[in-house]
Amino acid sequence: MSGIEALHSVRQSVSDLRAIDPRVGRLVNAVKYGNQSLVVVANRLPADCCEGSWSPSPGGLVSAVAPMVKESHGAWIGWGGTCEEEFEPFEFDGMNLVPISLGAEEYDKYYEGFSNATLWPLYHDLVVPPQFHRSWWNTYCSTNARFAQAAVDAADFGATIWIHDFHLQLVPEMIRAQRPDVRIGFFNHIPFPAETIFAQLPWRDSILKGLLGADVIGFQLASDVKNFRSAVSRFSEFDGENLPSTVRNYPISIDTTAIHEVAEAGETQGWAQQMREELGDPRTLIVGVDRLDYTKGILHRLRAYEELLEDGVIDSQETTFVQVAVPSREGLESYQDLRDEVEQLVGNINGNFGAMDRAAIHYFHHSYSFESTVALYLAADVLLVTSLRDGMNLVAKEYVAARRRNGVLVLSEFAGAAAELNDALLVNPHDIAGLKTAIRLGVEMSAAEAEKRMTSMADVVQRHDIHRWARTFLADLRPKPPTRESRTSEPSSGPISSTHDQRTQYVHTAE
Repeated sequence: MSGIEALHSVRQSVSDLRAIDPRVGRLVNAVKYGNQSLVVVANRLPADCCEGSWSPSPGGLVSAVAPMVKESHGAWIGWGGTCEEEFEPFEFDGMNLVPISLGAEEYDKYYEGFSNATLWPLYHDLVVPPQFHRSWWNTYCSTNARFAQAAVDAADFGATIWIHDFHLQLVPEMIRAQRPDVRIGFFNHIPFPAETIFAQLPWRDSILKGLLGADVIGFQLASDVKNFRSAVSRFSEFDGENLPSTVRNYPISIDTTAIHEVAEAGETQGWAQQMREELGDPRTLIVGVDRLDYTKGILHRLRAYEELLEDGVIDSQETTFVQVAVPSREGLESYQDLRDEVEQLVGNINGNFGAMDRAAIHYFHHSYSFESTVALYLAADVLLVTSLRDGMNLVAKEYVAARRRNGVLVLSEFAGAAAELNDALLVNPHDIAGLKTAIRLGVEMSAAEAEKRMTSMADVVQRHDIHRWARTFLADLRPKPPTRESRTSEPSSGPISSTHDQRTQYVHTAE
């Protein structure tokens, strides 16, 4: 008997025994599958390691999804946050965490390279030119394969696997190749570009194939769904309007309850008052809170503010501008150049319009705690969100939830949040004259008008919070009852290749 014949004989024997005694089926499944009914796969774990101990990570995704993972005692797969350090799977806060280790070279090529210097600018409408390097792509493939294999190993039969964001776009199909029994969801947190922009990506067909391995593919906006369907029709074998996957938009939101609790705390309100006093107790406080990223339009708002000072429309003795620029991707040259430009412009504005006792702009290049950020929202009379392209922009929603009844939001029409927050002062940040007008209107807006607008927006954010977002997505992804045929079907043989074999499927001649 040949080896292949022997293998078929063993499989037939197991199938016969399953029919006789269900306990055999349960035993085989316990060996063949993991035991997690819900598996979340994201670039990062929901916990950070500092000096050997783990603490919860802040952020909307964690607050929305972690409770569901805990309820099912499920697993969360992600990078541990440090290079060249191996972590074994462990239990944390009611979740099974499965760390994926990354070497320094993998981090540079998969994360800073292909994810942030190729996909990020491409998906944000080419605000800076994307870079295309085959070595980055190869590492992106092999790293995605490692995330996928971890999910395959963790998932129970018929499990739900929810994959997040552009770092892991190949993972759905990689899982599907081995696990036809599971339900796979993918949510893209950033924009999906227009077909003509996506066309530039040398590996566009492989990205689409990877995404179409999911049962449910979610985007922020209806326009993202339209772009994706157009790309599928042009660059794949499928008709984008008749896909086997469910494709729709699920606008992400924030944990409004957490924002309200912090905003209503006496300590937070005390910090807000203290902030204003330390800034010279201005009549009007304008604030910007962003990652230091070229997509956020920080230079555009600074130039508009500078012109308002030059025109005498705003008096730096009565109005103060605070810009928080949280450090981001400092290893990339484009981000280093942006920081230099921002800090030079801030220096010029302060040199021309500041005084010994009052700066025209207060600039802070560091991160703040969640509580301090909410206090800054409470202190701010006007918040500027001038994104050149943004999947959603949760800062806008956080400000609205914190203020609830007053304050003014100046919001870019290119931020996803503009689709919901219609009562903001909507602007085209490329139109400096229009941006100046919106800032002036925000500074001069009456209390009654500001309350009317903010109340309306707060109601929208309250009704569509982060928990509703997660429930809606998972309801669409809810698994269908498995059939006997799907339970006994064999997945493709062998683990997902993490290097050469998998990579050769996707390699494209680009540099």
